[in-house]
Amino acid sequence: MRQDKQGQKASMSIVIKTPEEIEKMRVAGRLASEVLDYITPFVQPGITTEELDKLCHDYMVNVQGTVPAPLNYAPPGHTPYPKSICASVNHQVCHGVPGGKKLRAGDIVNLDITVIKDGWHGDTSRMFTVGAPSILARRLIDNTYECMWKGIQMVKPGIHFGDIGHAIQQHAEANGFSVVREFCGHGIGSKFHEEPQVLHYGKAGTGAVLQPGMIFTIEPMINAGRRDIRMLNDGWTIVTKDHSLSAQWEHTVLVTETGYEVLTVSAGSPPPPAFVAA
Repeated sequence: MRQDKQGQKASMSIVIKTPEEIEKMRVAGRLASEVLDYITPFVQPGITTEELDKLCHDYMVNVQGTVPAPLNYAPPGHTPYPKSICASVNHQVCHGVPGGKKLRAGDIVNLDITVIKDGWHGDTSRMFTVGAPSILARRLIDNTYECMWKGIQMVKPGIHFGDIGHAIQQHAEANGFSVVREFCGHGIGSKFHEEPQVLHYGKAGTGAVLQPGMIFTIEPMINAGRRDIRMLNDGWTIVTKDHSLSAQWEHTVLVTETGYEVLTVSAGSPPPPAFVAA
C-alpha cells in the first residue's frame, strides 16, 4: 500500500472487528497462505511469472472458491491491475506484474497473494529462491523475515504503531540494509485496504494506539542498497533506483487481548525465527 501522508491522523477510523468477523478473517488468511503452499513446488528455473499467476488464479477460483483480490483492482490514479498475484523478482520491490520472462537460477522472487472469501480479505507474501541464491540474497531474505517478525512481536494492546516501525527499522539498518518508506502495511477486512497505515520505520511511542480487534498487515520491503525506488512504465511495478536486490515478507495480524495472532498461517508457512520463541 502506498503511504498516504495523512494516514497516521486517521486512527479514529480504524475498524475493530467483531468475534464473528475475526473468524472470517482467520479463514481468509489461511486460504491466502495455502495458495503460497500450493505454488511453492512450481517456483523453479524456466517457469515464467505469468505461468505462476495462472496456476495461482486457477487454484484460487477452482479449488478454493476464492476471488483473487488484485485482479482488476484500481485505486485512484492507477489503471486496473491486470493479474491475480504480484510477482516481484530481484530488484523489483513490490507490485511486480507477472509476465513472460523466465525465472533463472539465482533469482529471488516475492509472491504476494490476496484472496477474498465470503467478502473478507486474506493478504500474505513470501520470498522464494530459484535454485541457489547468492550470499547477499540469502542474508537479505533472512533479515527481511526477521524484520517482519520484529514488528509482529511488538503487537499488543497499548503500544503505538510507531513502535512496530521502529523495531523493523532498527533491525534492518543494524544489518546494513535500508527500509522502503513509500509503501506500508495497512488495515484489512471487508476492504482490501483500510486504516491504519502501518509504517515500517519510525519513532517509538508515536502513532495510533493498538486495541484488541484491530487487524492489519505487516509487510516490510527491505533493500540491499539504498532505499530509493521508482515505478516502471506499466504503472504498477516498483523497483530499486540503484538496481539493488529487494525483499519483502507479509503477514496479516490480529491484536488480541494479550498480544497478537498471525492469521495468515498454513501447513507450509515457514516457522518464526528462533528469537520469537525465546
